[in-house]
Amino acid sequence: MNIIMDAMGGDNAPEAIVKGSIEALREYDVKITFSGKEEEIKKYLNIEKNLLNRIEIINAEDVITNEDKPVKAIRKKKDSSMVKGMNALKDGFGDAFVSAGNTGAILSGGLFIVGRLPGIERPCLAPLFPNGERFSLLMDAGANVDCKPLFLNQFALMGSIYMENVLKIENPKVGLINIGTEEGKGNKLVNDTFKLLKESELNFIGNIEARDILSNDADILVCDGFVGNVVLKLMEGVVSELMGRMKNEILKTTKGKIGGYLIKDSMKRLKDKLDYSEHGGAPLLGLKAPVIKAHGSSDSTAIKNAIRQSKIFLDSGVNEIIKEELDRGGNDN
Repeated sequence: MNIIMDAMGGDNAPEAIVKGSIEALREYDVKITFSGKEEEIKKYLNIEKNLLNRIEIINAEDVITNEDKPVKAIRKKKDSSMVKGMNALKDGFGDAFVSAGNTGAILSGGLFIVGRLPGIERPCLAPLFPNGERFSLLMDAGANVDCKPLFLNQFALMGSIYMENVLKIENPKVGLINIGTEEGKGNKLVNDTFKLLKESELNFIGNIEARDILSNDADILVCDGFVGNVVLKLMEGVVSELMGRMKNEILKTTKGKIGGYLIKDSMKRLKDKLDYSEHGGAPLLGLKAPVIKAHGSSDSTAIKNAIRQSKIFLDSGVNEIIKEELDRGGNDN
């Protein structure tokens, strides 16, 4: 199993990408192909020979930055680490692709280079989202701002297959993000999607209001990319602001500092539970080969987890199951 890594993507590239990949090589039965500036990558490859034998490098002198316009960058920056890595995936040189780079460019490259699975209308960005003591899959988190009911129905189908086969959740529950729980609430897109999901063979449990997202019973949260991205960014902001304010309040007094020391480990566990980026990355479901979007600020541990996620994705045969479901009539609606 060969995982292609965008070595130049992300805030901490290439160091965190290379070090996380080396950690993965030590733990998992995989090979790694780095796409990026060869000389920069080699600075972090002072490792044992048996690991070096499982590493290859595709030299790419250009980088797609967060300031680049996604579609234009994919079309113009042919010598970038992202484009060369995705082309290698398309050509069968590797089995999955991981990047912590420009989200829009990853989405564009996935669509235009890797390509969609036959029968899938739109690929879907699906991060894990904190939900009490567990996680839900948020679909879509920003890949498709304008959606049709069929798209959302397919998101739910792909999410159900992913949750059941990768996260081992039997008969996962599907919820539709809406402004009310009653049937008939919301706009035309949500109402029409509700009807499709209700008629499907999926375990659809109805509408989920925004205030209940963090404590609901759904394993899969379905929405268009506009709503999903707002939900995701709001969650990031709330967690960051809440943790920062709590820290400031605790440090204001001596008593608070003592109490803060005593609850330090508990606060760290809480922060990790609320941080979806700690769990590797978000798969772009619906493509011909697995593409994983790691968080832009990923450290080496997050990169290692993204590689583990890629491995589980491949081992579980998610794409093959999606194809079978579509052939069986899973997208008839």
